[in-house]
Amino acid sequence: MRAAGRLLVTGASGFVGGNVVARAGVEWDVHAVSRRAVAGAPPGVTWHVADIGDPAALRALFEQVRPTAVIHGAAAADIDWCGRNRAEAWRVNVGITEGLAELCAAARARLVFMSTDNVFDGTGSMATEADEPNPVNFYGETKLAAERSVASIAPSYVIARLALVMGLPAFGEGNSFLGRMWTTWNEGGTVGLPDTEVRTPIDVISLSQALLHLANGPFTGVIHLPGADRVDRVTMARRIALRLGFRADQVEARTPDPSPDRSARPLDVSMSGTLATVMLRTRLLGLEAGLDRVLDEGRGGTDDHGPTRTATDPHGPPLPSS
Repeated sequence: MRAAGRLLVTGASGFVGGNVVARAGVEWDVHAVSRRAVAGAPPGVTWHVADIGDPAALRALFEQVRPTAVIHGAAAADIDWCGRNRAEAWRVNVGITEGLAELCAAARARLVFMSTDNVFDGTGSMATEADEPNPVNFYGETKLAAERSVASIAPSYVIARLALVMGLPAFGEGNSFLGRMWTTWNEGGTVGLPDTEVRTPIDVISLSQALLHLANGPFTGVIHLPGADRVDRVTMARRIALRLGFRADQVEARTPDPSPDRSARPLDVSMSGTLATVMLRTRLLGLEAGLDRVLDEGRGGTDDHGPTRTATDPHGPPLPSS
């Protein structure tokens, strides 16, 4: 007997969505949706191929699945792409979210919406849920607009603001910064990152468990899902490199490309996880502990040469996690 109910996961071919699908467990009747079939999906998952950007297709899928909960991870999340393609970014990030919120409201289904730390302007530190958002890029603007739609439309909702997510794809390729760095280091290359950008990275396993708990829990409102460590991106990458057996000098501090096509980034979007620590059964780990968990529990997605690749994510504009 699946006590938790029917769960619909959007963005299921992506990095975070795929990990949610892979870790949902037998308590959920899991339905995953993407625009094309995905190789290597876990057994017991019902996979749907649909373009949820088409309102009629989204409604038909919703009526077919009749979910009791939705974890909405589908998004256009490449910050620069969103800045260059504003109408399409708005359609994907706001329009689809509003359509899902309306369907969830009508069906009394719970909606867990994945938002981002990029709703903040980066002028503070360790933001709490009470702090006022003020995005500096269009991606953040779309996510904030979607947050407000979710809160005004769906009676049973969670707005989960995700920090930088560390881990490996559960299946397919996804968009994992850890996987990209690992490949570069293994080839003898160097990763260049800004040392002025501060984050609170969370491992994808703890994050997936937190999202699943929120989908079946009583909490309603906004909640931050960061890791326990506040760290700049260069220091973070060097600590990861050393843990994986590479050299610290394979990470360099570099000034970001000043190209006009590059959208602004907030400097310090570290977030406080105090509320999540109180509300969730999942413990939010520090950087090394989170990385250890990814390596121990995600070992099937790695080999001695770095992350394996079983499929390509072919779904239009880049859809990485925040």
